[in-house]
Amino acid sequence: DGIEWEREKWGKLARVVFRVGAWMTAKLADEIICDSQEIVRIWNTQFHRDGHFIPYGGTPSSQLTLTDDFVSGSYVLMVARFVPENSVPEFLEAAKTIAKHFPVVIVGSSGFRDSLEMQVDELANSNPQVSWLGHISDDLRLHALWQNAGVYFHGHSVGGTNPTLVQAMALGAPIVARDTRYNREVIGDLDVFVEPEPAAIANRIVTMMRSPLERSSLSTTLAKRAATFYTWESVCANYAGTYPLILDTHDPVTSWR
Repeated sequence: DGIEWEREKWGKLARVVFRVGAWMTAKLADEIICDSQEIVRIWNTQFHRDGHFIPYGGTPSSQLTLTDDFVSGSYVLMVARFVPENSVPEFLEAAKTIAKHFPVVIVGSSGFRDSLEMQVDELANSNPQVSWLGHISDDLRLHALWQNAGVYFHGHSVGGTNPTLVQAMALGAPIVARDTRYNREVIGDLDVFVEPEPAAIANRIVTMMRSPLERSSLSTTLAKRAATFYTWESVCANYAGTYPLILDTHDPVTSWR
């Protein structure tokens, strides 16, 4: 579900360990499940191993009520773990410009008090237009924030089908996304992609926020795409269809019956 050896958060030794682990998996695993077609391609070209494509699903919902003190459709949302490969540094810089026009809501943390978390804290404390909510474990609260966002910024760059992106789509969030082959596979051919540069991020988000018609159309399109390609029903059906392939060469696992 990702290319761990490309993540900036890991040191050189950790990246080597992940790369060796991937090589061993390609040699020893009975079956490989890949969460995106791009991951299938990478495993095929780099490790000469075919995989089964099964993505993640999203959970749609009727209109959810915000429990936080924000106005529906008025704010820009980012949800991410605070690591460089999620475009957090670039978004924080862009947020300074965005906040001159619209409220900015940030959800996530690094899990410890590192430099990125301190930057988010400083920005939120110095700018009344920026709110940092930390990590949110309440799904209904998080889903309401996605569903009521004016724009959701998705900056993830390393990995296949990202669960947060699929969930935001299922809830009809208008999205601006970092331009990666993974995000393009999930979102499709829409004019929502930006390079990981603060000015580009801020400009695209502000432009979209000022266009209610574009946001409404995008919300409908993304929700339909999620309902077509990224449902838990189809995910479960694909796993059920793959399981017999594994049983061809192995005894059944009683606990799975």
